[in-house]
Amino acid sequence: MNGKAASHLFFALTFIGLGVIGLVSGTFAPIWAGVPRSLPDRQLLAYLCTIVSLACGAGLLAKRTAAPAALVLFVYLLVWTALFKFPFIIKQPLVEVSYQTNGENMVLIASALVLYASAVGRGSHLALNFLAGNTGLRIAYVLYGLALIAFGFSHFAYLELTAPLVPAWLPGPVLWAYLTGAIYLVTGILLVSGFAARLGAAVEAVQIALITVLVWGPMVLQGNLTASHWQETVVSWTLMAAALVIAASFEGRAWILKTVAPAAVAIAN
Repeated sequence: MNGKAASHLFFALTFIGLGVIGLVSGTFAPIWAGVPRSLPDRQLLAYLCTIVSLACGAGLLAKRTAAPAALVLFVYLLVWTALFKFPFIIKQPLVEVSYQTNGENMVLIASALVLYASAVGRGSHLALNFLAGNTGLRIAYVLYGLALIAFGFSHFAYLELTAPLVPAWLPGPVLWAYLTGAIYLVTGILLVSGFAARLGAAVEAVQIALITVLVWGPMVLQGNLTASHWQETVVSWTLMAAALVIAASFEGRAWILKTVAPAAVAIAN
């Protein structure tokens, strides 16, 4: 199994896991947070999110259903963000966390779009030139890059919240908080500009994976997760799965040369 296939499998299983969390908890899995408690039929929406997570995750496992599953997930995440996350920016445009929370969704939207662009090359009747070709991939990389830039600024804006999360065995927690924030900013710029985009995606996949394992992993093993930490752990894991999908989509491309939008597959196939 190559890196691209492995990342697709990992992403699909992650969404199935999110669906299982929804079934067991009877409410929204952490990535679907942000729904106002006053919303009518809120519980029905939670069930819908669970169904979408399970169905799309399972659909991504088979070649025949990978394209429609990725497309449904892309559209659902896009609509979800527009309804429940983007309003934060409208209400508080000068508060950085508004962009950070939207950034989390943009990473997932970008990865779903990359999966769709990869799957439609297998002859799916759902192939749409705008979303399946180089333009669609370019949109995905720009969205991902903008999300990373938002993450980077959040590390600087909320240093007092970021530094304490650095593992105790690492000296200089403030330095690590600044360093990870800077890496987010640099890799985000690389992806938005298209220059060394593969390098940026690879570095960021490693960083998000390390943060997931080193920051949240020990808390999980110790079994002392607060509700907030549980949500952050699941979100970080999901972002890691998405980052791996995006990084793997650059397989076979140059590391440093400018990459406008590498095609995941030849649409003509």
